[in-house]
Amino acid sequence: MNTQTVIPIFIGHDQRAPILLHVATHSIMRRASQPVSITPLGLNMLEKAGVMDRELLPNQSTEFAISRFLTPYLAGYQGWAIFMDNDVVLLDDIKKLWDLRDDKYAVMCVQHEHKPSTAGKFLGEQQTTYEKKNWSSVMLMNCAKCTALTPEFVSTASGLELHRFHWLESDDLIGALPPEWNHLVETSEGKLEDQKILHYTDGGPYYEDYKDCKWANVWLEERESLLSTVETTLLNFHKAEPVA
Repeated sequence: MNTQTVIPIFIGHDQRAPILLHVATHSIMRRASQPVSITPLGLNMLEKAGVMDRELLPNQSTEFAISRFLTPYLAGYQGWAIFMDNDVVLLDDIKKLWDLRDDKYAVMCVQHEHKPSTAGKFLGEQQTTYEKKNWSSVMLMNCAKCTALTPEFVSTASGLELHRFHWLESDDLIGALPPEWNHLVETSEGKLEDQKILHYTDGGPYYEDYKDCKWANVWLEERESLLSTVETTLLNFHKAEPVA
């Protein structure tokens, strides 16, 4: 089994809703029992660095819909890395997900049979249905087996080609993760206490239209935990004695 002391995590970042990145990061860090390295996948940063060069697609609901597939490249095609969408809350130790990686696979994910019940998503974005929908929203990626995902390929391949994993030689290279590691709120079945990652894929309480969504309180409580931590840190900073 591949061993890495630091768990590299790449999180999708959309400039329209930066709070999602910070809440997701907070939920990971306060439960992690192993060091983590968190990289926001901000499209503006990737474009400025010359790594990403493509127009947003008409049906692209987030800025990172395509850039997520640069994770292996950004990890140097070495070891394993985790990608996840920004609209998640971790309810358990990320190390438990990390320990599920299996070197015989190129990618591991929850293999949803997700057929959206609504035509729209958050911010008025169009909802699209396709094979393997939401499989790529949380991925364990064996980077050395994902070398087809070059910046050139990711910048030119179709969205469906990428999200359907057509860049792999075979679907046999896709391993299955337990469903609790990417629970689609409002869609997946199961009790809250059994879940490891809540994914508010259609929209969460950070949007007015979804303020009363299922388990809205979980995301709101995580946000309050983050804000409380920030306020406490600032208060202690101002009380600290100046360094001589």
